[in-house]
Amino acid sequence: MSKIIKSCVLSVVTSSVVMAGGYKIPEQSLNSMALGAAYVAHTTGADTAYYNPANMAFMDADKSYVEGGITLAHLPSNVYTLIPPYSGESNTEDILIPNMHYVSKPIGDFRWGVSLTAPGGLTKKWDTLYQKAFAEEFTLKVVELNPSISYKVADNFSIGGGLRFIYSEGVIKNDALALGATKVDMEGDTFEFGYNLAMTYKPTSDINLAVTYRSNIDLNEEGTATLSDSDGIIYDGDASVSVPLPAALNVAVSKTWNNTFTLEFNYERTYWSAYETLKFEGVPLPETDKNWKDTNTFRVGATMIMDKITMMMGFAIDETPVPEETLGFELPDSDATIFSMGFRYQQTENLSWGAAFLYDSKESRSITPGVNPNPVLVNGGSFHEGGAFLTTLGLSYEY
Repeated sequence: MSKIIKSCVLSVVTSSVVMAGGYKIPEQSLNSMALGAAYVAHTTGADTAYYNPANMAFMDADKSYVEGGITLAHLPSNVYTLIPPYSGESNTEDILIPNMHYVSKPIGDFRWGVSLTAPGGLTKKWDTLYQKAFAEEFTLKVVELNPSISYKVADNFSIGGGLRFIYSEGVIKNDALALGATKVDMEGDTFEFGYNLAMTYKPTSDINLAVTYRSNIDLNEEGTATLSDSDGIIYDGDASVSVPLPAALNVAVSKTWNNTFTLEFNYERTYWSAYETLKFEGVPLPETDKNWKDTNTFRVGATMIMDKITMMMGFAIDETPVPEETLGFELPDSDATIFSMGFRYQQTENLSWGAAFLYDSKESRSITPGVNPNPVLVNGGSFHEGGAFLTTLGLSYEY
């Protein structure tokens, strides 16, 4: 029983903070969603403040830019297959994700902007017996306020950067009472700081080379936890955990032909290896090894301007950071292939609107028996389905 209790609690504490990064949402605007986040070197709207603040220096000096959007993320159920009664299926979930961006007119060679986004978040629920023992519910909200500035060093070179103000909160539950173990209810939140940097070089008028970097942020989630068994409450008090929201480096290049067609390639390196162990306080359990790995994401996006309509599409290959040894029901992650498309319609000289759709296709993932220490996953089995469907509506105004 001691092993089951520890496994249940560790699984829940991990999910309460890690899924903001493991399930990060890089698409935080209409254009980015349509391009599958291949949107770093060639940014054109108010969302430039978020994706590459250095590019604000090259935007029209006579205009200010503002835009907003809303994304509906539909998360299909994850299916775990072993043998009865260990197999199970998670609930489907729907999440609304808003975003807002603004870029001011320049002040000399400087320009400033600000973005309000929800760059991470998820809700995962299992009602089946063995799965809810480790992740009955996980609901996480992450909000980021990102003010930024740019400086035009030369006509073809600029730099930028900003501050990241992040607030997150979550509700975590599991229920292993039917298995003779514990029931856990946990709530926590945190407010943290970080930074981002950017640089853009234009060797010619139709080629952009860009590098951006977002800093590591240690999420020190603090809250309360209640643990109970069939005899009543066994722990009721403070609980906290600290894990990294890892740094990310983007290197991108774009090429534009005849001012109408643009192709962008983006390479992203996410430094998940900073997550070596799970550390927590309050809940009387030892820290555990996680040993996540750095990941690579490769993205390509295409933009075509046709009079008043701009068409966009994207494709990406995304690695999971989670090794087989630490995979769990709270984060049944796997490598993904991403497909996206969308459009923007220029309603007037100043106003445009559009829609975008993205499909995140997760690969099936099998677990080798005896590799994962989870009391259920130690028997092996496989995860399949899951993934995400995201639909975005956006509105932009220039003045």
